[in-house]
Amino acid sequence: MMQKLSGLFYGFLKIAAGSQRLGLGMIRVAILIIFVWIGGLKFWNYEAEGIVPFVANSPFMSFFYNEKAPEYRQYKLPEGSFDAAKHEWHVKNNTYGFSHGLGLLIMSIGLLTFFGFFSRRVGLVGELLAILMTLGTLSFLATTPEVWVPDLGSGEYGFPLLSGAGRLVIKDTAILAGAVVLLSDTARRLLERRKA
Repeated sequence: MMQKLSGLFYGFLKIAAGSQRLGLGMIRVAILIIFVWIGGLKFWNYEAEGIVPFVANSPFMSFFYNEKAPEYRQYKLPEGSFDAAKHEWHVKNNTYGFSHGLGLLIMSIGLLTFFGFFSRRVGLVGELLAILMTLGTLSFLATTPEVWVPDLGSGEYGFPLLSGAGRLVIKDTAILAGAVVLLSDTARRLLERRKA
C-alpha cells in the first residue's frame, strides 16, 4: 500500500514538474483578464471616483487632478450612488478624464503581456510595464491614508491593519511576482535565441 502511494506521489511530482509552461501561460492569461477587466472599469464613474484617494495622495500622479488633496474627502461617494454636485466636482477635478486614460493604459499593458504568447519582444514590453504599474500601485501603501483602518473608536486602527482599499492594493504583490516570473522566462528565451 505504501509503495503504491509512493508511486502515485512520484507520478504527481513528475506531472507537477512538467507544468511550468502551463503555469507561465496561466499567469499571462491572468494578467490579461485582471488588467483588461480593471482597466475597463475605469470608464465607469463609480470606479473613477473610487481611485481618487490613491491618485490625489500620490506624489507621482496627483498632478493629473485639478484639485488638491485632501479636498476630495468631502466629495467621496459610496459605490453606486449619485450626487449631482459631487459629480460636477469630479468633472472639474478631471477625475473621469484621468480614469479613462488610466483605463486605456492598464488594458494596453494586459494585452501586451498576453501578446507575449506570439511575440517575446511584445510580451517583454508588457511585462516591464506590468511590473512598473504594480510597483506604482503598491506605492499607495505609503501615500494613501485610506489603505489603513481609521481610528473610529474600536482601538483597532493603523498599521498593519489594512482597510478594504489596503487589501485591494496588497494583492498586487502577486501580480508583481507573476510579471517578474514572466519577464525572467521571456528574457531567458530571447537570450537563448540570440545564442543560436
